[in-house]
Amino acid sequence: MAESDPSSFASPADHLTQHLYLRCRVDFGSRALRGTAALTVRAERDGLRCLVLDTKDLQINKVAVNGQEAKFALGQRHSFKGTPLEITLPFELRRGQDVIVETSFETSPKSSALQWLTPEQTSGKKHPFLFSQCQAIHCRAILPCQDTPSVKLTYYAEVSVPKELVALMSANRDGEMPDPEDSNRKIYRFSQKVPIPCYLIAFVVGALESRQIGPRTLVWAEKELVDKSAYEFAETEAMLKTAEDLAGPYVWGQYDLLVLPPSFPYGGMENPCLTFVTPTLLAGDRSLSNVIAHEISHSWTGNLVTNKTWEHFWLNEGHTVYLERRIGGRLFGEQFRHFQALGGWRELQNTINTLGETSPFTNLIPKLNEVDPDVAYSTVPYEKGFALLFHLEQLLGGPDVFIGFLKAYIQQFAYRSAVTEDWKKFLYSYFKDKVDVLNKVDWNAWMHTPGMPPVKPTYDMTLSNACVALSQRWTKAKESDLCSFSSADLKDLSSHQLIEFLALLLLEAPLPVSHVKRMQEVYNFNAVNNSEIRFRWLRLCIQAKWEEAIPLALKMATEQGRMKFTRPLFRDLYNFEKSRDQAVSSFMQHRVRMHPVAAMLVAKDLKVGQGQTV
Repeated sequence: MAESDPSSFASPADHLTQHLYLRCRVDFGSRALRGTAALTVRAERDGLRCLVLDTKDLQINKVAVNGQEAKFALGQRHSFKGTPLEITLPFELRRGQDVIVETSFETSPKSSALQWLTPEQTSGKKHPFLFSQCQAIHCRAILPCQDTPSVKLTYYAEVSVPKELVALMSANRDGEMPDPEDSNRKIYRFSQKVPIPCYLIAFVVGALESRQIGPRTLVWAEKELVDKSAYEFAETEAMLKTAEDLAGPYVWGQYDLLVLPPSFPYGGMENPCLTFVTPTLLAGDRSLSNVIAHEISHSWTGNLVTNKTWEHFWLNEGHTVYLERRIGGRLFGEQFRHFQALGGWRELQNTINTLGETSPFTNLIPKLNEVDPDVAYSTVPYEKGFALLFHLEQLLGGPDVFIGFLKAYIQQFAYRSAVTEDWKKFLYSYFKDKVDVLNKVDWNAWMHTPGMPPVKPTYDMTLSNACVALSQRWTKAKESDLCSFSSADLKDLSSHQLIEFLALLLLEAPLPVSHVKRMQEVYNFNAVNNSEIRFRWLRLCIQAKWEEAIPLALKMATEQGRMKFTRPLFRDLYNFEKSRDQAVSSFMQHRVRMHPVAAMLVAKDLKVGQGQTV
């Protein structure tokens, strides 16, 4: 365990958690989770007298070690890391000895891991709703734990909820029973037998229904969305089979999908056995299903082989994007894979334009000492990571050769956590006959230098050419050329190509307002509900300073909370003097209904103090 984790107080060098037995009660009235977390902890050295666990905004009522009450103290609170819980053991441990450390805890209503929704914030409008999001360092805001991805544990949980609601976790379902202590409640049981890092512990409680869409897949959602979701994600089993063919057997048992309310801050979260997804994927035509391929791929890269610290997040995300695009290539053709890969390169350009090409957050491996991983989060680990792997694929003999390496890497590090150096050593040993090729790679430029990568991979342009041509026509058009555009321009373009066309325009200087007005006349993008198209179209309009788009952009920024959409829309609205005040006041008004992490980051983007509310 050479690398210490700058984002955690827990010390894996001293002790490792093996298992969690969680019993808790979800209280919507006080917006708290109350219960006990029993951790099976193994001493990693002799003479161990003290354990340190991560906590954040938790009330700790009692600690027992093997049933004996133990002294404990909460250390000093750190702005984002929370508060270390120091437990004095009632007896000394020798190396390899296991103890059960049971803490009685209660979460805060402002826990950064949880969002509590009122009935009005759900589709059904009748029942409250709760979901968790622990990645990167929020599991400690639910229960005391070693909240570092270098530590993996199995878990068993019993969760008591109001009996009209359903509870689900990132585990296989293990039955339900009436709560013996309260006839208005039910206890749901869960079992996760594959060791996972704490950030993959997840909960949801709500009025959920399910539909079976494959032999190992149920899709869960509120009843208003469940059929639409079942249609949208029908390709799941085909994607799972393709992933198994590429990466090896799927070891988790069930692969369910859960569609959350609109405030869920990410596109998807790869919680084991139960991927969480945003309802903004429900385009009606399955065109945004690459997010499902991405979350499926995490079952190998991320969940089976895990980054040891968040500085090596690219190991999770770069490999997952690589696998996601390999799945897309198998299902929709190699040209489509290249098209998606080039789209990713443009997303990376866009991110680096936003962050600045000297920003340390644009390094593939950023330093996270005293840096909140949520603040450092961007597309860089995804797309710079993917670009490196795609470049290596092209250097080392093509997709069939490179997938051999990926499969072997997953086998080698399965059930463990790794850092970049482990990955690189394995790459060199796997390709020992091609060391001369590997030595030509400028590793320092790729890994530790900000800005765009040192080399651009080669991309098949077949599907991109039409997007490039049309975007160029608009960029070069003078006022007098605007009449040459018509709805026929789009007739042969897929929704993926429309996204790319708009993404290309966003990389250029803003269009004149006359151009976006004409674009609306001929293409009617305002009527498009595909979230990825709408998001880019509204950014284009606000950047062009088209005032009529302000209410539409504000609406999209607030009626869903996926940070990929909400943050850039709010930033663009803030940068347009005509909408700056509206952006701030709209955020203030919606802040209480936003996810805590999204609210914190948008507040930073809008330069609004944390305490300010309307």
